[in-house]
Amino acid sequence: MALVLASDISAFVNTIFEDALLVARDNNLMAALVTGFNDRAGTAIRQNSTYGTAVINSIAETDDMTSQAFTPSSLATLTPAEFGAQFFVTDLRQETDLFGVRADAAMELGLALAQSVETNLLNDFSSLTGGTVGAAGTAITWGHFFAMVAHLRGQNAPRPWFFVCSPNTWHVLGKAVGPGATVTNSPQFQDEVLRNWYVGSVAGVDIFTSSNTAAGTAAYAALFSRPALALDIRRAPRLEPERDASRRGIELNMTMVYAHGVWRPKFGVQGIFDASLPTS
Repeated sequence: MALVLASDISAFVNTIFEDALLVARDNNLMAALVTGFNDRAGTAIRQNSTYGTAVINSIAETDDMTSQAFTPSSLATLTPAEFGAQFFVTDLRQETDLFGVRADAAMELGLALAQSVETNLLNDFSSLTGGTVGAAGTAITWGHFFAMVAHLRGQNAPRPWFFVCSPNTWHVLGKAVGPGATVTNSPQFQDEVLRNWYVGSVAGVDIFTSSNTAAGTAAYAALFSRPALALDIRRAPRLEPERDASRRGIELNMTMVYAHGVWRPKFGVQGIFDASLPTS
């Protein structure tokens, strides 16, 4: 007897579609860790200045002291720029698409813009001047971490302090106190890492990982105080649809005006480490 199979009619059966998936992105964290400005519009630059320090000298009873200069000099400049992207969605696409293409397109524009801000702030790590620890190809150790703490303390940077690195970099630190590691002086810390994989604070430093950091053998991490970096938002993200009748569709325009960069660069220490994808 011949079998009657579902495959016999497979060409006539409609495909079952679930929701379309947007590109997965990591949560954004940098905007909450840096100095923020949102009190101006337009593209005028924002600049800060720093004074010199007083020199205290030994003086005799009748000495006439000499005045010292106390004049500010430029320290950092934030230069705003406009960023944006556009999708064009035709009428037929909206009328035919099984998914909510307009809403999905708007969400993608917003997520992409937020990731762009995050990535730009992370790229500013290479401009921090409070010290450099590590080098290309270096596997991070807890010794490197505490060296960065020492550098930042030497700059008299105010707290709170933050350490941001790639998940691959954190893997090396976690592995150093993980299974098979010999940790004789801090078994409680080892227990905490093994229990949670991630420890939120070490030695008074809040630790964060971001997959938006660059990978590779010379990836930047940073330990910094909030004033080290700045985000100056001149125009919040704006989504504007514009009907184009001749093309029979709508343009979805997402724009934002902001500046980013170092603000007090000595209040941040850069680390350069191997952040290759773990193999074990």
